Amino acid sequence: MARIQPTTAFVSAFLALLANTMLQSPAALAHGGSKEKALGIQVETLAKSTQEWDGDTLPAYPRSQPEIQILRITIPAGVTLPLHTHPVINAAVITKGRLEVQLKGGGTREFGAGEALIEVVNRVHFGRALPGSEVEVIVFYAGTPGLPVTVLTP
Repeated sequence: MARIQPTTAFVSAFLALLANTMLQSPAALAHGGSKEKALGIQVETLAKSTQEWDGDTLPAYPRSQPEIQILRITIPAGVTLPLHTHPVINAAVITKGRLEVQLKGGGTREFGAGEALIEVVNRVHFGRALPGSEVEVIVFYAGTPGLPVTVLTP
């Protein structure tokens, strides 16, 4: 097998890039680093967790082709969603109103505009738009092709 010899220019460029990367602080390489701040870019973490909203640990991701789906869901004031499950990991940001979520036979939490939640997976629950205003929620689903993101429970 023939061996490729890198040119001196390539090696010098690679070493310069590596050195520059290693000298950067982790904060400079992450969202919210000094370069973003200098440009006036603001980064706010809305949710980061290994747990669902009720404290249970998130399940492992499926070992297949990932598919991301993002939905805007509007629920009229006072409307209760039917019992359902989510077979995929998902997270949401409430953009308007107040949403109450409740496990079948279990815990309840409320979330308002600007708050984020990491949904429960494979457990029966429902949501309810509290009286007063409709709820708008943006939901990010991390599933796989052909797998539903919500399954109604009879």
